[in-house]
Amino acid sequence: MKEQVQVSKAVIKRLPKYRRYLEELKKKGLDRISSGEFSKLIGYTASQIRQDLNNFGGFGQQGYGYNVDSLYKQIGIILGIDHDYGIVIVGSGNLGQAIANYMHNYGAGFSVLAMFDIKPDVVGRRVNELVISDFGELGAYLAEHTADIGVITTGAASAQNAADKLVAGGVKGIWNFAPVDLQVPRRIALENVHLSDSLHSLIYYINRSHPSNSAPSKFERGAHPNC
Repeated sequence: MKEQVQVSKAVIKRLPKYRRYLEELKKKGLDRISSGEFSKLIGYTASQIRQDLNNFGGFGQQGYGYNVDSLYKQIGIILGIDHDYGIVIVGSGNLGQAIANYMHNYGAGFSVLAMFDIKPDVVGRRVNELVISDFGELGAYLAEHTADIGVITTGAASAQNAADKLVAGGVKGIWNFAPVDLQVPRRIALENVHLSDSLHSLIYYINRSHPSNSAPSKFERGAHPNC
Protein backbone atom coordinates (compact mmCIF):
# COMPACT_ATOMS: atom_id res chain seq x y z
CA MET A 1 0.00 0.00 0.00
CA LYS A 2 1.40 3.40 -0.95
CA GLU A 3 1.93 6.03 1.69
CA GLN A 4 -1.07 8.34 1.88
CA VAL A 5 0.03 11.71 0.47
CA GLN A 6 -2.21 14.71 -0.19
CA VAL A 7 -5.36 12.66 -0.61
CA SER A 8 -8.37 14.94 -0.95
CA LYS A 9 -11.12 15.05 1.64
CA ALA A 10 -13.60 14.02 -1.06
CA VAL A 11 -11.74 10.73 -1.56
CA ILE A 12 -11.62 10.05 2.19
CA LYS A 13 -15.36 10.75 2.42
CA ARG A 14 -16.01 8.07 -0.21
CA LEU A 15 -13.91 5.33 1.40
CA PRO A 16 -16.41 4.42 4.15
CA LYS A 17 -19.10 3.95 1.49
CA TYR A 18 -16.82 1.65 -0.50
CA ARG A 19 -16.18 -0.37 2.64
CA ARG A 20 -19.87 -0.54 3.55
CA TYR A 21 -20.82 -1.87 0.13
CA LEU A 22 -17.94 -4.35 0.18
CA GLU A 23 -19.18 -5.63 3.54
CA GLU A 24 -22.58 -6.33 1.98
CA LEU A 25 -20.89 -8.15 -0.92
CA LYS A 26 -18.93 -10.25 1.58
CA LYS A 27 -22.17 -11.22 3.32
CA LYS A 28 -23.54 -12.35 -0.05
CA GLY A 29 -20.47 -14.53 -0.61
CA LEU A 30 -19.07 -12.58 -3.56
CA ASP A 31 -15.32 -13.09 -3.99
CA ARG A 32 -14.47 -10.48 -6.59
CA ILE A 33 -15.92 -7.50 -8.40
CA SER A 34 -14.79 -5.35 -11.31
CA SER A 35 -14.73 -1.55 -11.15
CA GLY A 36 -17.53 -1.53 -13.73
CA GLU A 37 -19.73 -3.81 -11.64
CA PHE A 38 -18.90 -1.83 -8.51
CA SER A 39 -19.80 1.36 -10.37
CA LYS A 40 -23.32 0.13 -11.14
CA LEU A 41 -23.76 -0.89 -7.53
CA ILE A 42 -22.41 2.16 -5.73
CA GLY A 43 -23.22 4.98 -8.16
CA TYR A 44 -19.71 6.35 -8.82
CA THR A 45 -18.06 5.94 -12.22
CA ALA A 46 -15.62 3.07 -12.70
CA SER A 47 -12.92 5.64 -13.44
CA GLN A 48 -13.63 7.45 -10.17
CA ILE A 49 -13.40 4.21 -8.20
CA ARG A 50 -10.07 3.30 -9.79
CA GLN A 51 -8.67 6.79 -9.24
CA ASP A 52 -9.74 6.83 -5.59
CA LEU A 53 -8.20 3.46 -4.82
CA ASN A 54 -5.03 4.20 -6.80
CA ASN A 55 -4.25 6.90 -4.23
CA PHE A 56 -3.35 4.07 -1.87
CA GLY A 57 -1.90 1.44 -4.20
CA GLY A 58 -3.03 -0.99 -6.87
CA PHE A 59 -5.62 -3.25 -5.27
CA GLY A 60 -7.17 -4.57 -8.46
CA GLN A 61 -5.91 -6.82 -11.24
CA GLN A 62 -6.73 -6.31 -14.89
CA GLY A 63 -9.10 -9.01 -16.06
CA TYR A 64 -9.87 -10.03 -12.48
CA GLY A 65 -11.09 -6.93 -10.71
CA TYR A 66 -10.94 -6.49 -6.95
CA ASN A 67 -10.85 -9.20 -4.32
CA VAL A 68 -13.82 -8.21 -2.14
CA ASP A 69 -12.48 -9.44 1.19
CA SER A 70 -8.98 -8.08 0.63
CA LEU A 71 -10.20 -4.65 -0.48
CA TYR A 72 -12.59 -4.48 2.47
CA LYS A 73 -9.71 -5.13 4.87
CA GLN A 74 -7.33 -2.75 3.12
CA ILE A 75 -9.81 0.13 3.27
CA GLY A 76 -10.27 -0.58 6.97
CA ILE A 77 -6.50 -0.26 7.42
CA ILE A 78 -6.43 2.97 5.40
CA LEU A 79 -9.20 4.45 7.54
CA GLY A 80 -7.50 3.20 10.69
CA ILE A 81 -10.46 1.17 11.92
CA ASP A 82 -8.44 -1.99 12.24
CA HIS A 83 -7.91 -1.26 15.95
CA ASP A 84 -10.01 -0.04 18.89
CA TYR A 85 -10.94 3.48 19.98
CA GLY A 86 -12.22 4.75 23.31
CA ILE A 87 -14.95 7.40 23.28
CA VAL A 88 -16.34 9.85 25.81
CA ILE A 89 -19.64 11.62 25.17
CA VAL A 90 -20.29 15.14 26.45
CA GLY A 91 -23.95 16.02 26.31
CA SER A 92 -25.94 12.94 27.22
CA GLY A 93 -29.48 13.94 26.37
CA ASN A 94 -31.52 12.21 23.68
CA LEU A 95 -28.89 12.56 20.93
CA GLY A 96 -25.98 11.61 23.16
CA GLN A 97 -27.81 8.54 24.42
CA ALA A 98 -28.78 7.58 20.87
CA ILE A 99 -25.13 7.74 19.82
CA ALA A 100 -24.12 5.66 22.84
CA ASN A 101 -26.72 3.05 21.95
CA TYR A 102 -25.57 3.05 18.33
CA MET A 103 -21.96 2.50 19.38
CA HIS A 104 -23.03 -0.25 21.77
CA ASN A 105 -24.85 -2.09 18.99
CA TYR A 106 -22.30 -1.28 16.28
CA GLY A 107 -19.54 -2.82 18.34
CA ALA A 108 -16.80 -2.63 15.69
CA GLY A 109 -13.79 -1.22 17.50
CA PHE A 110 -15.52 1.70 19.22
CA SER A 111 -16.18 1.66 22.96
CA VAL A 112 -18.02 4.37 24.88
CA LEU A 113 -16.01 4.70 28.08
CA ALA A 114 -17.96 7.46 29.85
CA MET A 115 -20.78 9.96 29.40
CA PHE A 116 -21.17 13.44 30.89
CA ASP A 117 -23.87 16.10 31.19
CA ILE A 118 -24.60 19.29 33.14
CA LYS A 119 -28.31 18.67 33.72
CA PRO A 120 -29.17 17.21 37.14
CA ASP A 121 -32.10 15.25 35.69
CA VAL A 122 -29.76 13.54 33.20
CA VAL A 123 -26.80 12.90 35.51
CA GLY A 124 -27.13 9.50 37.16
CA ARG A 125 -29.14 7.88 34.38
CA ARG A 126 -27.87 4.56 33.11
CA VAL A 127 -27.20 3.99 29.42
CA ASN A 128 -26.34 0.35 28.79
CA GLU A 129 -23.65 -0.37 31.42
CA LEU A 130 -22.64 3.30 31.91
CA VAL A 131 -23.90 5.84 34.43
CA ILE A 132 -23.92 9.44 33.17
CA SER A 133 -21.56 11.60 35.21
CA ASP A 134 -21.57 15.32 35.96
CA PHE A 135 -19.70 17.43 33.41
CA GLY A 136 -17.57 18.85 36.20
CA GLU A 137 -15.92 15.44 36.56
CA LEU A 138 -14.74 15.30 32.94
CA GLY A 139 -11.27 16.74 33.57
CA ALA A 140 -10.56 14.38 36.46
CA TYR A 141 -11.79 11.41 34.43
CA LEU A 142 -9.54 12.21 31.47
CA ALA A 143 -6.57 12.70 33.79
CA GLU A 144 -6.92 9.05 34.81
CA HIS A 145 -8.27 7.44 31.63
CA THR A 146 -7.22 7.52 27.99
CA ALA A 147 -9.89 8.46 25.47
CA ASP A 148 -9.25 8.78 21.75
CA ILE A 149 -12.44 10.51 20.66
CA GLY A 150 -14.70 13.07 22.28
CA VAL A 151 -18.29 13.29 21.07
CA ILE A 152 -20.06 16.61 21.71
CA THR A 153 -23.85 16.80 21.62
CA THR A 154 -24.32 19.84 23.84
CA GLY A 155 -26.01 23.10 22.93
CA ALA A 156 -24.02 25.68 20.98
CA ALA A 157 -23.22 27.79 24.04
CA SER A 158 -21.54 24.89 25.89
CA ALA A 159 -19.78 23.20 22.99
CA GLN A 160 -16.52 25.17 22.92
CA ASN A 161 -16.01 24.71 26.67
CA ALA A 162 -16.57 20.98 26.23
CA ALA A 163 -14.10 20.90 23.35
CA ASP A 164 -11.47 22.76 25.37
CA LYS A 165 -11.74 20.27 28.22
CA LEU A 166 -11.57 17.32 25.83
CA VAL A 167 -8.46 18.73 24.15
CA ALA A 168 -6.84 19.40 27.54
CA GLY A 169 -7.70 15.83 28.51
CA GLY A 170 -5.76 14.37 25.61
CA VAL A 171 -8.35 13.27 23.05
CA LYS A 172 -7.07 12.94 19.50
CA GLY A 173 -10.29 13.81 17.70
CA ILE A 174 -13.69 15.41 18.26
CA TRP A 175 -16.97 14.37 16.64
CA ASN A 176 -19.08 17.50 17.02
CA PHE A 177 -22.87 17.47 16.74
CA ALA A 178 -23.38 20.87 18.37
CA PRO A 179 -24.74 23.52 15.98
CA VAL A 180 -21.51 25.56 16.02
CA ASP A 181 -18.08 25.33 14.40
CA LEU A 182 -15.45 24.66 17.06
CA GLN A 183 -11.93 26.03 17.40
CA VAL A 184 -9.38 23.34 18.23
CA PRO A 185 -5.60 22.98 17.78
CA ARG A 186 -4.49 21.71 14.38
CA ARG A 187 -3.25 18.47 15.93
CA ILE A 188 -6.85 17.58 16.85
CA ALA A 189 -8.95 15.91 14.16
CA LEU A 190 -12.38 17.57 14.01
CA GLU A 191 -15.52 16.40 12.26
CA ASN A 192 -18.46 18.78 12.46
CA VAL A 193 -21.83 17.14 11.84
CA HIS A 194 -24.39 19.88 11.28
CA LEU A 195 -27.73 18.13 11.04
CA SER A 196 -29.42 21.30 9.80
CA ASP A 197 -26.97 21.53 6.88
CA SER A 198 -27.88 18.01 5.80
CA LEU A 199 -31.60 18.74 6.18
CA HIS A 200 -31.34 21.96 4.16
CA SER A 201 -29.44 20.14 1.42
CA LEU A 202 -32.25 17.58 1.32
CA ILE A 203 -34.84 20.35 0.97
CA TYR A 204 -32.85 21.81 -1.93
CA TYR A 205 -32.87 18.48 -3.78
CA ILE A 206 -36.57 17.95 -3.04
CA ASN A 207 -37.43 21.30 -4.60
CA ARG A 208 -35.02 20.75 -7.48
CA SER A 209 -36.64 17.41 -8.30
CA HIS A 210 -40.21 18.55 -7.57
CA PRO A 211 -40.53 22.27 -8.41
CA SER A 212 -44.16 22.31 -7.28
CA ASN A 213 -42.92 21.84 -3.71
CA SER A 214 -41.51 25.36 -3.77
CA ALA A 215 -45.02 26.82 -3.64
CA PRO A 216 -45.81 28.73 -0.42
CA SER A 217 -46.85 26.47 2.44
CA LYS A 218 -49.98 27.01 4.48
CA PHE A 219 -47.80 28.71 7.10
CA GLU A 220 -46.50 31.21 4.55
CA ARG A 221 -50.07 31.93 3.48
CA GLY A 222 -50.93 33.09 6.98
CA ALA A 223 -52.70 29.92 8.12
CA HIS A 224 -50.48 29.47 11.18
CA PRO A 225 -52.54 30.43 14.25
CA ASN A 226 -49.56 32.15 15.92
CA CYS A 227 -48.64 34.39 13.00
